[in-house]
Amino acid sequence: MIWDDIGFLLSKNRYNENSLISDIYTKNFGKVSGIIFGGTSKKIKNYLQIGNKFYVSYNSKNEKSMGYFKIEIQDALSPLYFDNNQKLSCITSAMNLVKLLTAESQKNIRIFTLLEEFYLLLNSENWIKNYIFWELELFKSLGYDLDFENLVDEKIIDNKKQYISKSSTEKRIIPNFLIEKNSSNEDMNSLLTGLKLLSDYLEKSILKPNNLNQPLSRIQFINSLK
Repeated sequence: MIWDDIGFLLSKNRYNENSLISDIYTKNFGKVSGIIFGGTSKKIKNYLQIGNKFYVSYNSKNEKSMGYFKIEIQDALSPLYFDNNQKLSCITSAMNLVKLLTAESQKNIRIFTLLEEFYLLLNSENWIKNYIFWELELFKSLGYDLDFENLVDEKIIDNKKQYISKSSTEKRIIPNFLIEKNSSNEDMNSLLTGLKLLSDYLEKSILKPNNLNQPLSRIQFINSLK
């Protein structure tokens, strides 16, 4: 089984003294695991950063055996944010989330497109809010569509419009931007509330039913914003 493609590096783990086992999300083959021989060498380890985009050549004996990658850097994206711990943490969180939630060797062009769009939102003024909507699109592309508009009641409290969840067991205030999807700046408390809501949804609707745990990298990203 031999093919060439482009893809984003989702993870890397030492395999032996000189090699790595990596997950790369490719355009035409989805998430693929493989060995990068010489991945710990000075020649290539500097650009083997999580989130970077590569040209990939893959070779394996058959579909059931793990193959190996030959890679060439296309876009060194992550190093652009080495001086911004919050954005660097966001990159790690996003890539780990894609790794965790996607199946092996299943093409999903929407997810690949989201990975390309991810770096555009990192450069936007309201990047944290845009990232929240990015996560919602990721969940939707995997079949988990969280439509807040149908889950809330609109109320006027202290002369301010607020959205309250319709849940009979737990009434929660939903930040306005998740419903109105406007372009205004949000305070950090509202953004953190939005991320907490997505974390709860991720935990209850996606992770627990599939016996998965909340990614540590996502927890670390949220903590970096506090």
